[in-house]
Amino acid sequence: MNNSIPDVVKVMNQMGLAAKDSVRALAIADTSAKVLALTHAATCIRQKSGEILAANQIDAQNAKTNELSNALVDRLKLDESRLESMASGLEAIASFEDPVGRILKFWTRPNGLRIERVSTPLGVIGVIYESRPNVTADAGALCLMAGNAVILRGGSDSENSSRAIHACLVEGLKHANLPPDAIQLVPTTDRAAVGAMLTGLHNCIDVIVPRGGKSLVGRVQAECRVPVFAHLEGICHIYVDATSSVEMATDVVTNAKMRRPGICGAAETLLIEQSAVKSHLAPIVDSLVAQGCEIRGDETVCGFVEGCTEATEEDWSTEYLAPILSVKAVSGLDAAIDHVRRYSSGHTESILSNDEAAVERFLNEVDSAILMHNASTQFADGGEFGMGAEIGIATGKMHARGPIGLEQLTSFKYRVRGDGQVRP
Repeated sequence: MNNSIPDVVKVMNQMGLAAKDSVRALAIADTSAKVLALTHAATCIRQKSGEILAANQIDAQNAKTNELSNALVDRLKLDESRLESMASGLEAIASFEDPVGRILKFWTRPNGLRIERVSTPLGVIGVIYESRPNVTADAGALCLMAGNAVILRGGSDSENSSRAIHACLVEGLKHANLPPDAIQLVPTTDRAAVGAMLTGLHNCIDVIVPRGGKSLVGRVQAECRVPVFAHLEGICHIYVDATSSVEMATDVVTNAKMRRPGICGAAETLLIEQSAVKSHLAPIVDSLVAQGCEIRGDETVCGFVEGCTEATEEDWSTEYLAPILSVKAVSGLDAAIDHVRRYSSGHTESILSNDEAAVERFLNEVDSAILMHNASTQFADGGEFGMGAEIGIATGKMHARGPIGLEQLTSFKYRVRGDGQVRP
């Protein structure tokens, strides 16, 4: 990948125009062509797995040299299993109903006008991401199936992996006679490319989706001149009350924190009802510690947990992305909800309880994008929601919220049919 482009802004503007031209072709593309492109790309990923893994090894070695965090290294790493998941993800997206052209609602006015609301592509999507080479495949596939062109800007830490994966997507497009510029990968890791994308490339980009650390997402949200689908942090909570099964609570909390501590859906704070401390806390903590988790607790928790570090105010608002969990004993549901409202980033929260009234209150009164009952927060994922994949998770309240899949990558327009009506 050439990282020394003389005029980054000029190159980016050309990419924007090429993407916008591609949208016109995608708007009239048959569903079968999009399906063919994705299934062929999946086949290509399997056939070229050796090349992709070799490229990923270069990125992994560079990450080690640059002393990237364990969380970033985990997101960067590819193996045969993850590649197969990537290929299967493309095929899953291809199997879904085409989200474009659906009649969302139809009605007839008293004057005879027939009005229908019809789903349409958003246009050109810009995706800026770090350390996640799988985003190259997921974002490219989702945008294509939803009739959008996409400009992908991966980070320097995953440039070799992303380039190898992108080549497979382009092969799929060519095989289906779709414009290769429908899925473009920015050919430089120069940060000026990000700045250019945030301007909208002279109205060529319609939406930006950032996938990365807090500094990247914060910059995008602060500087972007077009709409943004994003979440700044994943400060996810689990509330355990006394009616929950000890065994279930132990399994779920351990999974929510330790399955993959570095993802945005990992639990960062455990809230436990005071009356459940004696029965539930020790088994949960023992399971977490056995898997290498550090516990930071309030005064009550530290009194029950040997070797517990006392939590500070900062802990309650920290996304660790590491095997660290802050734990607090609360008087009950009201206190738990108050804590979540104060410290949550609006991503994902879970309640472990068999009290139906408490569960309904939690689900109704907590205003995060994703709410779970008796389930791990690590299910906060478009693939696990049956969307095939996701381009990201949004915590805003406009248009897209939660996992951003095919449906969220479309907008709509109104088609009005008449018989010569004029307005009086």
